[in-house]
Amino acid sequence: MTDLVLASLHHLLVFTVFAIFAVEMTVIRRGLDASGVLRLAKMDGAYGGVAVAVLAIGFARAIYGLKGWEYYSTYWVFWAKVGAFLVVGALTIVPTMRILRWRKAASTDTAYIVPDGEIAAVRPWLRAQGTVFILIPILAAMMARGIGY
Repeated sequence: MTDLVLASLHHLLVFTVFAIFAVEMTVIRRGLDASGVLRLAKMDGAYGGVAVAVLAIGFARAIYGLKGWEYYSTYWVFWAKVGAFLVVGALTIVPTMRILRWRKAASTDTAYIVPDGEIAAVRPWLRAQGTVFILIPILAAMMARGIGY
């Protein structure tokens, strides 16, 4: 039963983190105003919090799940999946720092509009996150089938 609960939580959290990412991709565009920035900052905080929960539940699943830590700790695909997730996390740093600056500006100026150049500077980081994000379900499918073990 523990494995089922952990697997269910893990999957729900993964879908949630991807959904938040998709919304951020949609919101971060030209014309982003102060109210949009303030909502975006809350979403970005949730993105980070849910991502930490994904990692924690994922490791709990690897340790307390059916196959156990002995299986996962030596499985290169597991570590590749963790690595891809950490790369996505690292790629969020620049957008998050910009969002925090935008939030500060938006909280003092209700007419604030994020400059187009700022949006253009963040978009490649988001695309890179999305590209690496694609690897995670591929690696998960490989793990589910024992490929490369």
